[in-house]
Amino acid sequence: MINVAALEKDLRRLAAVGAEPGPGVTRLGFSPEERELHRQVAEKLAALGADVRRDAIGNLIARRPGEDDTLPAVACGSHLDSVPQGGRYDGVAGVLAAVAALRTLKERGMRTRHPLEVIVFVSEESSRFGVATLGSKVLTGRAQPEEWAGLTDFAGVSLPEALAGAGVDPAQVGAARRRPEEFKAFLELHIEQGRVLEETGNKIGIVTAIAAPTRLRVTLSGRADHSGATPMGLRRDALAAAAELVLAVERWGRAESPQQSVATVGILKAEPGAMNVVPGKAVVGIDVRGIDKESIARAVAGIRADLAEIARRRRVNAQVEELTAEDPVPLHPGIIATLEGVCRRLDVPYMLMPSGAGHDAMNMAHLTPTGMIFIPCREGISHNPAEEASLEDIARGAEVLLAALLELAKPVPRQTAPKEAPSNLPATTGNA
Repeated sequence: MINVAALEKDLRRLAAVGAEPGPGVTRLGFSPEERELHRQVAEKLAALGADVRRDAIGNLIARRPGEDDTLPAVACGSHLDSVPQGGRYDGVAGVLAAVAALRTLKERGMRTRHPLEVIVFVSEESSRFGVATLGSKVLTGRAQPEEWAGLTDFAGVSLPEALAGAGVDPAQVGAARRRPEEFKAFLELHIEQGRVLEETGNKIGIVTAIAAPTRLRVTLSGRADHSGATPMGLRRDALAAAAELVLAVERWGRAESPQQSVATVGILKAEPGAMNVVPGKAVVGIDVRGIDKESIARAVAGIRADLAEIARRRRVNAQVEELTAEDPVPLHPGIIATLEGVCRRLDVPYMLMPSGAGHDAMNMAHLTPTGMIFIPCREGISHNPAEEASLEDIARGAEVLLAALLELAKPVPRQTAPKEAPSNLPATTGNA
């Protein structure tokens, strides 16, 4: 069983790092707060008998040797950084569930044939530099640091400067790349960041695929005119055209929802932004994501076609910039089956579900068979000071994680002292 008291103590201690007034926290990638969290978790893992190191990008890697340390490792983990004024459980729940699993193995005196690794990735959130999952991208070879040389944060600090400030040599980060043969599997536990589990009453979500976004920035250019002196028929209102586009995006999201796709307008800016001026320019930020590439493509194509018609009819110019177009990532069927078997054996209500948010697991899935465990978060609130996961749900998720790790890494039977062989000598009495 998971040591719930120790898990609760760990949660309370980490919650103090980067704490804002109220329940929120700010722990940006490569910040002193992220480094302090890594230091505290490294201490815990070292005390549990793991060999702890920091790789060339700053990921924390703790290895618990296996009975046969030449075998590939079974790994688990998540991240510790946050968005500005974020919640205390995003990433942290997964890291501390991994710590709890290793603590249970130590307390029970259990060993595994395969080595176990806990990986705490740096800079998973995109909040600081606009690029998500930096640590896992480098570890899996899915990005090269020279691609990010021009990135800066809101304070003008470049990514290379932030790396150097965190004790990372930007010229050496490529050495963090790992090889597929080093791993047997990877598991990540995470809060759901939605309310499907809460609404359905299930306690565990087993992720089948991680959605990927296609993001568009649409700039509509009409004509700024006096709102009182310009008749309605003569207007080239960019914001009115944008309003139609917003509804078109929603229609396509609804049309593709049976394929579990969604479409969102998250940015809408009008210029010049005066109450007595017809807007001459509008910028619309569109996010289309899902787990089915064809569904995403249909939605994007439909949005583009509707935009062309809106622009023609309203006599505005439309420019479309594709910001990103990533592929959805299916998770490994064998790992999914393992997690299903564990949930059935532990009698834990579960469901199969996609992840609408990105995670480090989507990069690890390109390196090794990967699975994800979701636990409920209250009202689906995340990236928010009100983010909350119950201790009971985190502990239950840690139990599922531990059972899956044991199944994949193969527990070693405990050695028992051999029974004393019976003697064939006759019994003696008195003095020999």
